[in-house]
Amino acid sequence: MFKNVFGSGFLVRTAHVILTWVITLILFLHDTDLRKQEETGQFVQPVCFVLLVLVSVLLYFAVSLMDPGFILSDDSDLQLTLGVTEEQQDMIPPPTKSLRQRRCGHCLLQQPMRSKHCQTCQHCVRRYDHHCPWIENCVGERNHRWFVLYLAVQLLALLWGLHISWTGFSYASTWQLWLRTNGVLLAVATLVALLLLIVLLLLGSHLYLVSLNTTTWEFMSRHRISYLKHCGADENPFDRGTLHNLWSFFCVWGTVVWEQVYFREDSSQV
Repeated sequence: MFKNVFGSGFLVRTAHVILTWVITLILFLHDTDLRKQEETGQFVQPVCFVLLVLVSVLLYFAVSLMDPGFILSDDSDLQLTLGVTEEQQDMIPPPTKSLRQRRCGHCLLQQPMRSKHCQTCQHCVRRYDHHCPWIENCVGERNHRWFVLYLAVQLLALLWGLHISWTGFSYASTWQLWLRTNGVLLAVATLVALLLLIVLLLLGSHLYLVSLNTTTWEFMSRHRISYLKHCGADENPFDRGTLHNLWSFFCVWGTVVWEQVYFREDSSQV
């Protein structure tokens, strides 16, 4: 389930963890609400904040080290085992004749629908979304929901951290003195605000795409994808309604045979 911790992303993961705990430490060392509550024996909020940061770090490692859905062997019998027969594939209208599973030109394995080969990971990934340099791993079928959950927890931690840093700014008579007194905290607040904006945009875009049952790769490259090229600009053969899409994404576990979903949608249009 998990890859080697000391793989190619070791430096990225180490930098993320160090940055996270350095920022947390700075928020405790400066005259913020966290430090004031700690000094007065009120430990509820400081402990909750540390636990939230810890959960975000654990989720980061889970998403970063988790198998995103690598295809490691041929699934030549998958469509027969799970209900998509060759006879059904032959009934698909002419524009979709190229939808038969094709072999990847890099790893030479058959690619199920919605999978793609990642040049960085050197594997084909089921329901490929994108390769994220932040986690140094692909986001795919197995870890996509955990990636969205991680973004949500990270957003809460950053929002709270930005609020805490704001409470630590102290008054000074001149700008020069103010910068000397609050320079480190200002740098932390600026960095947290920048990260907050990035995470907010990422979370919003992923929730939007999930609600449509599409992926980042499909959204950006649909004109080059064989099973989407013939579809209209607003047509998505995998969309089963916003609530159904969200429920399936967050609450339904296991491998989905997207050929079945595609075939049923295509049949309803014939």
